[in-house]
Amino acid sequence: MEIKTRFSIKDLENLSNVKAHTIRIWEKRYNLLEPDRTGTNIRTYSLDNLKKLLNVTFLYNKGYKISKIAQLTNEEICKQIQEEAIHHQEEFALKSFKKVMFDFDHLSFTKTYEQLLQKKTFRELFFDVFIPLLSEIGMLWQTGTIDPAHERFISELIKQKVILNIENAQQNFRKKGDAVFALYLPYEEIHEIGLLYANYEIITAGFKTIYLGNNIPLDNLFHVLKHHEEIIFLSYLTVQPQKKTTHEYLSEFQSRVCEAKPCKLWVMGYKTQSLDSKKIPKSVRKITDLKQLLIELETLKKS
Repeated sequence: MEIKTRFSIKDLENLSNVKAHTIRIWEKRYNLLEPDRTGTNIRTYSLDNLKKLLNVTFLYNKGYKISKIAQLTNEEICKQIQEEAIHHQEEFALKSFKKVMFDFDHLSFTKTYEQLLQKKTFRELFFDVFIPLLSEIGMLWQTGTIDPAHERFISELIKQKVILNIENAQQNFRKKGDAVFALYLPYEEIHEIGLLYANYEIITAGFKTIYLGNNIPLDNLFHVLKHHEEIIFLSYLTVQPQKKTTHEYLSEFQSRVCEAKPCKLWVMGYKTQSLDSKKIPKSVRKITDLKQLLIELETLKKS
């Protein structure tokens, strides 16, 4: 598979949030970037151009004048960024993780991650950095600005950290409620990070979890009901279902799974955003985001 190493000016605009017109001005007036030209005179930019633009943009957004930045060497730019990073940790981390993604550099990812943990809890890190990063990467992938390989690389690194924290939470588990959660993704659903993080929070809250993972048909859920009296299923609907509406999927869950034994389903994810909570089956609860999940878990502990 060929990995993307050349970028259009539109790609640079998407990655840096600097308008193409402004990039052209910086390039012409200050020689900040050195694009190549195709046979039809279209600008193309190297990975080094992209990384320099990300660095320049970071300082520019911190109030540095572009004329001053243009006078700095690459080493001086990096030094200024390190000084600013102390006061703007989240923005620095987002820029760093983008560079990690393009360089396929897991060592730099780990270094930045560990720096963040010195001042943040894992929950704060996930909400303040990983969620915005994943959201932006999703948009970049959809627009073709980055390759699937880039998206998968950074997503897998984040997934590894979530799994590590799940293991730590399991080792320190203290039961605080009787409810048992079974977490799964629907058949052909592969976007797992949200479900994994929900698993982390549920264990941290003191509830037992049964993590089934991705690609689970509804028929497989019957087996879980055999072993526990009260089950709350939790699922993330990101791209599935596709062959039916989300309402139809939830109604099918109600009729097929809950008919065998009373149970509940908490649903999250992109596909649930347009759901009307008043029109979904009684056994189903829509959880709008991870912050609401935390509130629901606290309420459940007190019940």
